[in-house]
Amino acid sequence: MSFSSRSAKLALLALLSASTLYCFYKSRRLRKLKLSLNPTGCSRRPKLFFISQTGTSKALAHRLLNVLNSNELAFDIVDPKDFEPEDLFKEALVLFVASTWEDGGPPPHAKFLANWLSESAEDFRVGSLLLSQCKFAVFGVGSRAYGETFNAVARDFSKRMKALGAKEILAVGEGDVDGGDIDKCFDDWSRQLLKVLKVDAVGTGADLYSGIDEDFDAESVEEDDEDADPGEEDIVDLEDIAGKGPSRKSTNVVETNGKLNGKKVMVTPVIRASLEKQGYKIIGSHSGVKICRWTKSQLRGRGGCYKHSFYGIESHRCMEATPSLACANKCVFCWRHHTNPVGKSWQWEMDDPLDIVNSAIDLHTKMIKQMKGVPGVTQEKLEEGLSPRHCALSLVGEPIMYPEINTLVDELHRRRISTFLVTNAQFPDKIKSLKPVTQLYVSVDAATKESLKAIDRPLFGDFWERFIDSLKALNDKQQRTVYRLTLVKGWNTEDIDAYSNLFSLGKPDFVEIKGVTYCGSSNTSKLTMENVPWHSDVKSFSEALAAKSQGEYEVACEHVHSCCVLLAKTDKFRVDGQWFTWIDYEKFHDLVASGKPFDSKDYMAPTPSWAVYGADEGGFDPVQSRYRKERHHRPKPTS
Repeated sequence: MSFSSRSAKLALLALLSASTLYCFYKSRRLRKLKLSLNPTGCSRRPKLFFISQTGTSKALAHRLLNVLNSNELAFDIVDPKDFEPEDLFKEALVLFVASTWEDGGPPPHAKFLANWLSESAEDFRVGSLLLSQCKFAVFGVGSRAYGETFNAVARDFSKRMKALGAKEILAVGEGDVDGGDIDKCFDDWSRQLLKVLKVDAVGTGADLYSGIDEDFDAESVEEDDEDADPGEEDIVDLEDIAGKGPSRKSTNVVETNGKLNGKKVMVTPVIRASLEKQGYKIIGSHSGVKICRWTKSQLRGRGGCYKHSFYGIESHRCMEATPSLACANKCVFCWRHHTNPVGKSWQWEMDDPLDIVNSAIDLHTKMIKQMKGVPGVTQEKLEEGLSPRHCALSLVGEPIMYPEINTLVDELHRRRISTFLVTNAQFPDKIKSLKPVTQLYVSVDAATKESLKAIDRPLFGDFWERFIDSLKALNDKQQRTVYRLTLVKGWNTEDIDAYSNLFSLGKPDFVEIKGVTYCGSSNTSKLTMENVPWHSDVKSFSEALAAKSQGEYEVACEHVHSCCVLLAKTDKFRVDGQWFTWIDYEKFHDLVASGKPFDSKDYMAPTPSWAVYGADEGGFDPVQSRYRKERHHRPKPTS
């Protein structure tokens, strides 16, 4: 054998030996990691608990599980209701993704575990060494809008676990579902968790997933890697696994650290991206506009919404807008699935009302122009649609929160655009100071304190008092007022007596009763199609409620397509056997312009026969062409 060939073979053997040693070394380190997660060496795997009511924490826990598994870390995901708390002492490592529910407490499925931790931590007989062999970390999911109870459950779990001797390996992470940054917070916390697990496993802090690095500084793990290049991160990115959050789109609003001109921005880039994905056009830093499906429908001559049937609104000339995307409630039936911000007072940068009106009309008309060429849209209807005559200030959020709401309403009226404003009954002082609008709504989502809390999930602790005061504030209004009831089967359809008792507080001109609209499943709502009442259910409820009023209110109109019924005050709006629920809009604008006092009877107009309750048309305007979709249902199985 020649010297050169022998040297080559020796070099090859050396290379193979080095490779073998490296693989062996790496396998030892992986085994060491697994033993660190479970020092007993048995088959019991670490636990990842999700404490979730609406599904957000559960979804985040599954995202984390995927990342852990992708990094050779095997965990069992656990629902607390299926776990025996006394078995915690057997665990070497547990992780919690915990949401805070009503009054700062945990969701029902985690109450037993929470109570056990609390009682054990305070029981001197248990001692502070019970969980001394257990390590843990907690990420909290909550809303800062709830003040002191923000992430109370996560903090309490951390406190109780430490009191029982467990070692916290990473500070509690705190995600804000309404702050628009929960994905980033969770990603950052999860990356820090992975680093801590690796350092804890091998001591030297070598990165198991990007090769052996003897220069890694284990002490730097707890520091924030603000200057790190995400492209150099070898840990699997949570955003690439599951439950991907909204992308951070750029915005035309110049922001610095979440602020505009030194003030907090209501619509963060994440919130903006989410709302724009749903079809909203964002105006400035806190307003929005969206084209309604009924606007499109009447443009095509296929019928208008229930407001057309009840009040004579021209749906194709109606603009849906709001000067405040924020709200003080987190209702279970929210159409937006809580992608809009929340708050108890105005704390954001404020845009000029004239700019809001101009932008809303501009964006609305641009959306109308996109209907050109759509089958059924005539040039006449398109031109009418390009000149909105009505504004529904009910798009999303709480428009009455906007400090310049009166100026904005004045500007709309100056352009002879009528206004329907909806408030969620949490700002009675704002209702009292509101200038005349064409029709003022108060949402009456429930009739008792307990059911209102369950349905609206209000931010205010004194929500019931605010609700009652808001109803009373309606009684002083001279223009048209409405109680708006949204029926949710299984939630608020059994309280007819309680609803009737509320009539005397606000003495509304009208009561709209509508079945809830199912908008699909989400992490923030447990509603299903089972919660949606039939139109016959709404009719039965409405008739019973009218009967309770002993003639003060009667069923006046219905719109079968919207599953909606209207009660009207008999002595005001029924004249010589004829209903007058429609509005003389030109008369209204003349009254506003006069500056003189006026009331709801001064601008009422007769209701057409096709819109009256019980008519064969069911509230469908016969001038329009009814269009029915052809539905193909699977045949029912035969026995």
